Amino acid sequence: MTPLALIMTIFAYLLGSISSAVLICRLVRLPDPRLSGSMNPGATNILRLGGKKAASAVFLVDMLKGTIPVWGSYFLGIDAFVLGVIAIAACLGHMYPIFFHFRGGKGVATALGAIAPIGLSLALMSMLTWLVTVAVFRFSSLAAIITALLTPLYTWMVNPQYTLPVSMLCCLIVLRHHQNIRRLLLGTEPKFGDKQSKS
Repeated sequence: MTPLALIMTIFAYLLGSISSAVLICRLVRLPDPRLSGSMNPGATNILRLGGKKAASAVFLVDMLKGTIPVWGSYFLGIDAFVLGVIAIAACLGHMYPIFFHFRGGKGVATALGAIAPIGLSLALMSMLTWLVTVAVFRFSSLAAIITALLTPLYTWMVNPQYTLPVSMLCCLIVLRHHQNIRRLLLGTEPKFGDKQSKS
């Protein structure tokens, strides 16, 4: 890895470590999302705690945490595989933020932001998959898992050279949802839009 790529990887992790959910909740005087609802500092939990406006703000900022370092690295001429490493670093920052005691979210919005520079059609297919799955089953976590499993296929269809790094990123997302998978199997996973978590 070149010095420039290493710098961008570190930058991606540090940017990802800025927890928009915690900061926005403090700004609008909502409970700490790490201690309330599903105790996950992500947009879905913020929707339960504070409504659509706060959740939309969190989702947008979390996406930008993935888009900014990956898009910046792309314009700096960093190769496809290392772009994947930088995307993973941004998601790891979101999941295990150094600034917030390593208690972060699941990385779905940040991962979506990270793959957006590959192609608008890829981002749209991933978002549509998530929306359709939520509409049918009403589980945000299940939608994230199914989207993560299908996104490498979409990547292969749109821009095959990024299939391996995107697959690595999606594997990370699925692994991060291991507790959700267990709750889905037990029938205790809260549905999308529920005001209170059953977890």
